[in-house]
Amino acid sequence: MSFGPASLLGVERFDTDSPLELFPGDPSEKKELLIRAIYRQVLGNAYVMESERQLVPESQFKLGELSVREFVRTIAKSELYRARFFDACSRYRYIELSFRHLLGRAPVDFAEMREHAERLDTLGYEADIDSFIDCADYQDTFGESTVPYQRGWKTECCGTMQEFTWTFQLLRGASSSSLKGNLSGNSSRLGGNAFINRPLSVIPPSSIDSQGWSFRPSENFQDPQTRLGTGASDQGKIYKVEVTAYRANAIRRISRYKKSNRTYFVPFDKLSQIYQQIHREGGVIASITPS
Repeated sequence: MSFGPASLLGVERFDTDSPLELFPGDPSEKKELLIRAIYRQVLGNAYVMESERQLVPESQFKLGELSVREFVRTIAKSELYRARFFDACSRYRYIELSFRHLLGRAPVDFAEMREHAERLDTLGYEADIDSFIDCADYQDTFGESTVPYQRGWKTECCGTMQEFTWTFQLLRGASSSSLKGNLSGNSSRLGGNAFINRPLSVIPPSSIDSQGWSFRPSENFQDPQTRLGTGASDQGKIYKVEVTAYRANAIRRISRYKKSNRTYFVPFDKLSQIYQQIHREGGVIASITPS
């Protein structure tokens, strides 16, 4: 079942798109559609220029010499993919992205990520790509003929809550890509939370009305948190204020905050005070929710 309205979670395109599959006798127009879909999936919705297209593998695919699975393998091993997502990214960011691009899901836990890190050390990049595409998970889900697609954002039997919440850290919105639209840049999106197998909050994507997932938890193992006041106010609630984009202002050249994000727990009657303090110090409020 879907977890809430897909449009509020930034996964509406994946809620409506059906998996694409190659059938014997499909016309060239259908194969061209599949090629575009494979580029979009494997390259993380990033734009591909005509000069970057893999023309020889494309021709082999159209002639029936390559299955969908083998065409995916060829793109993932290409210099195009390697330059964008392996050479230019941190190791664990590359691993996160490979799970998303090739298996259409987030890692289950840190042990699964560590296996790929160790394989990179011992066998190298191409062997690691093969391990994604040759694994039972890929074969059971996509087989030889189905274009990999995004999954894991629906609650499923045998899935963990941790993997479910990590999915929303790695993929939000049809217009974002693995190269742009992500505050983590080339660094790991899961950060230190992966090392301690920590589930993360699922919050709405950024929009005009909401900062949403522009808030990124600290890269430290635990979010830096500040609790103001000893308990709830007369209104009976404590509010959680998540703040991002802390930076040095015009007065201080070096910010006194070692991390760019912070979480406050504030009684209702102190919200105005903390709001003014945050903006004086250059922060941006990502969300305010009852705690």
